[in-house]
Amino acid sequence: MNISERNINKARAVFRKHKGIMRTNEAIAAGIHPRTLYFMRDEGIIFQIARGLYELGEGSELSHPDYIMVTRKVPDARICLISALDFHNLTDEIPKSVYIALPKGAWEPNLSYPPVKTFRFSDVTYASGAVTHFVDGEEISVYNPAKTIADCFKFRNQIGLDVCIEALKRGIGQKKATYRDIFHFAKMCKVTKIITPYLEAIGHG
Repeated sequence: MNISERNINKARAVFRKHKGIMRTNEAIAAGIHPRTLYFMRDEGIIFQIARGLYELGEGSELSHPDYIMVTRKVPDARICLISALDFHNLTDEIPKSVYIALPKGAWEPNLSYPPVKTFRFSDVTYASGAVTHFVDGEEISVYNPAKTIADCFKFRNQIGLDVCIEALKRGIGQKKATYRDIFHFAKMCKVTKIITPYLEAIGHG
C-alpha cells in the first residue's frame, strides 16, 4: 500500500486536533481515508487501544484520557467511587480501572481498553449528584465530592473503609464538601448510621 507523506501528515494534524485520540468513524468523517488510517496503524504511527479507537503514536494531550475514552464509548457512564475521588483529589489511591456508575438495566460495557469496573445505581442515586465537567474540551459526567463520599461508604466493602474515611476527612478539610451535603447524600444511600460517627469525630476534632 502506497500512502503519500502528505496524506499521513494531514491525518496526523486531524488526530492532533482531536487531542490525539479518535474513533474510526470520527477519523473517516474528518477526511482520513480508511486506507490511510490502516496504513498508519500497520506502520505504528497510530495505535489501536480499543476496538475502533486509535491513539496517535506521539501521545495524546488529554489530562484524563482513560475517563474521556470511557465516556466516548459509554455515553451513560458516570465516573464514580475511587475514580471520582481521584478526579477530585480526595485520595492517594491509583485506580487500576475506571470506576463507572450505570443505571440498572443498562447494557454491560465490553471494552478492551481501558479496563472498567461497573457499579449499578438505582434511578435516584444514579441521577443525583452528577456534574458535567469539561476536560480538554470533552464532557465527562462525574459525581460531586459529597455524593462520591456517600457512595464510597455505601460500597465500603469493595473499596475499603480506610479509603472512605480519608476521603471524608479530605472533603471536609479541603472544603469540597459540607457536612450538610454529605449527610444528605448519605441518607439517600442509606449509610447515615455508618457515616455519622466519622462526621461527628471530624467535627469534634
